[in-house]
Amino acid sequence: MIMDRRRWLGFGLVAMAAFVVGTRDVVAQEVIDAKAAAYLRDRYLADMDTVHGKVMALANAIPADKYAWRPAQGVRSVSEVLMHVASEWLFYGPQSVGAKPPADFGAPQQTLPKLEKDFTTKPQVLEQLTKGWAYYVAQMKAVDAAKLTGRYPPWNTTLAEAAFGMTGDQHEHLGQLIAYARSVGVRPPWSK
Repeated sequence: MIMDRRRWLGFGLVAMAAFVVGTRDVVAQEVIDAKAAAYLRDRYLADMDTVHGKVMALANAIPADKYAWRPAQGVRSVSEVLMHVASEWLFYGPQSVGAKPPADFGAPQQTLPKLEKDFTTKPQVLEQLTKGWAYYVAQMKAVDAAKLTGRYPPWNTTLAEAAFGMTGDQHEHLGQLIAYARSVGVRPPWSK
């Protein structure tokens, strides 16, 4: 009986030590060097560039008269989804690397929904997508990778967390746009 208690106590201490060491290793992995941060930032931008190319291909392929189409009442229209993507390139994308949205962006609670309602025609939306993408790329390229080696403001996130979060969200909107395009009779230009 005493031997069993010692074994359990020994097992418990070993398990606790493994947990503490494992937790320390996970926290240590949140810090990367500037070279790794630059590489990850560049891979993040490359993935976003792939999404950008497909979003733009769909935005151009969907006819202007279908920009008001929505799958159901209360769901974003084609133009609203595209403007949502453009607004993320202007606001959340820069923040994902600790940069700021454009100086004239305004309060996000008002500006983000306003962009979706104010720009509804195909030419307007294409212009805003181009503007949003150019701003996002400029912010990504301007950021000092040395500032992305651990957790950074404004999200108190790591570069890996920010990159996975943003690319996951952008791929979700791309999938949404593919479904919208097919619903209005447009085959994605890259599909065979």
